Amino acid sequence: MTNVTVITSPSNPKIQYVRALARRRTRQRERRFIAEGVRLLEEALRAGTVPALVFFTGSVGTAARGRALLAELRERGVPTLRVSDAVMRAMSDTQTPQGILAVLPFPQIAPPPDPSLLLIVDGMRDPGNLGTLLRTAEAAGVQEVFLAPGTVDLYNPKVVRGAMGAHFRLPIRAQDWAEIADAASGMQVLLADVRGEQVYDGVDWRVPSALIVGGEAEGASVRARELAVTRVSIPMRGGTESLNAAVAAAIILFEAARQRRLASRGGAASSRGA
Repeated sequence: MTNVTVITSPSNPKIQYVRALARRRTRQRERRFIAEGVRLLEEALRAGTVPALVFFTGSVGTAARGRALLAELRERGVPTLRVSDAVMRAMSDTQTPQGILAVLPFPQIAPPPDPSLLLIVDGMRDPGNLGTLLRTAEAAGVQEVFLAPGTVDLYNPKVVRGAMGAHFRLPIRAQDWAEIADAASGMQVLLADVRGEQVYDGVDWRVPSALIVGGEAEGASVRARELAVTRVSIPMRGGTESLNAAVAAAIILFEAARQRRLASRGGAASSRGA
């Protein structure tokens, strides 16, 4: 593959712009963020999120998948700029860059009109945990995610990598507690808590529900505890006192998914019987 110009200087204005997007305040001002890797960019395009700008190294064009991605980007009119390996390392948030990096607009995903399963993330500060949690939420059928004050930035590069494309498909909003309470109005609001009085699989998750998951170190905030009507826990054996927040949320959310799946099958069977 040939390309007219290769950017070799980290001081190039476009490279400096990308590096500025590593800061949250710049991302919020520009309404743009960074995503790296062929797979993540494929997910963005599949979901209809078109990059504003793409940078790549020569290695991406040597694989069929990389060539196909670059061809699709160009067909869509996306500027694609080849850079040296050193420049890619200067832009990348990882120790081993994947050879392609994009500047993307914040996705605009409309929430469903009547969601029946919400996830509220309260003060989670570890970006890897939040990324994993978002990926899990999508897989478990959560219809909308709210990030309460004190939660790590949704577009932190580690969150973006960990979520594996959930940003492009799942409505996710950073909101204050008044807005979150309004969105969860009429639902049973449950707080994941290691000392919760209700076992998680004893909850009826078939009704409209919102699950609050607190941060790793400090746990749930006062506002979260005020909003929740019940605290749910996961029974554990041995000397384990608690689980990683993302792991605990996965266990609870997939119980909700299991109940809803069985209820859906039952409803379909009843309809056929009628």
